Amino acid sequence: MALGLNVYHLFYKFKVLVLVTLLLMVLWTTFSYLVDTRQEIPKAKSMVEFFRKVTSLEHSQKEEKIKSTADIPMVKSFQGPCPALSPYLRGASKLSFKPSVTLEEVQKENPQVAQGRYHPVECSALQHVAILIPHRNREKHLLYLLQHLHPFLQRQQLDYGIYVIHQAGNTKFNRAKLLNVGYLEALKEASWDCFIFHDVDLVPENDFNIYMCDTQPKHLVVGRNNTGYRLRYRGYFGGVTALTRDQFSKVNGFSNSYWGWGGEDDDLRIRVEMQKMKVVRPPADVARYTMIFHNRDHGNEENRERMKLLRQVSRTWKTDGLNSCSYKLLSVEHNPLYINITVDFSVQPKVS
Repeated sequence: MALGLNVYHLFYKFKVLVLVTLLLMVLWTTFSYLVDTRQEIPKAKSMVEFFRKVTSLEHSQKEEKIKSTADIPMVKSFQGPCPALSPYLRGASKLSFKPSVTLEEVQKENPQVAQGRYHPVECSALQHVAILIPHRNREKHLLYLLQHLHPFLQRQQLDYGIYVIHQAGNTKFNRAKLLNVGYLEALKEASWDCFIFHDVDLVPENDFNIYMCDTQPKHLVVGRNNTGYRLRYRGYFGGVTALTRDQFSKVNGFSNSYWGWGGEDDDLRIRVEMQKMKVVRPPADVARYTMIFHNRDHGNEENRERMKLLRQVSRTWKTDGLNSCSYKLLSVEHNPLYINITVDFSVQPKVS
């Protein structure tokens, strides 16, 4: 009996010990879980905070990038076309020519002109224009013309180049052939839309006289000071004319046969009319020029054969012009204000 009671008490204590052990294990497990949980929460919070910071950083970087892009002036990939009528035009102006002007002064007045070329930076010019000036022994006249013509053309927002075609040698002056040379040589440098054939002694007075080509050949000198600002005669087509590449090619350019003064401009008008084109002119109060006074040059005497040549235009225009313009090219110099082309025509042919 006593032995059974002792066994019972021993078994009872063992059960209590097991229960206490289980309880302690449960408590320890719970405690460990709680501790681990408390440690994980800050980790989770820090992880959330990390992603929040990364997201915030990326967002701020995007904003900063957008802001910095907005602060930097972007180069336009496409410039809008210039207006048909430039906002810089001034209208009529009274011209004056300072005898003491130098080439260096004119260069300083036109800092944006480089190697005879200029283009507007604020818009895309409507036409690319080559100004062709035949020249021999007229340095002062050329300087006066350049001084006035560069700002005149810039106010018109033109993409332009000025070519001076200089005739070397002692043969008679041939204005028309020099202009053919200028046309051919200028096209070797750029694909010009429009050609202005320009005497060196005529200076435009009104910048509303736009130096662009039209759908028809254009005559820009309606009047000048030495003619009382009236057209010299009804069919006059000299001084300054504007033709597109297609128009000039269609008439085969100028004749090469006019040596000395006179006749080549009338010849060109006949060619234009033969191709069913019509000469157009700006209004008379706009197309006004000042002619710089000079005496007739030696080597540019009146061409006494001009009337005979004019009677032959219908027979000769297809073979006398751009397609028969022969010359010896001596040099092409890109000066700051103009491109100087020097040629020699050697022997002057006789009119048959």
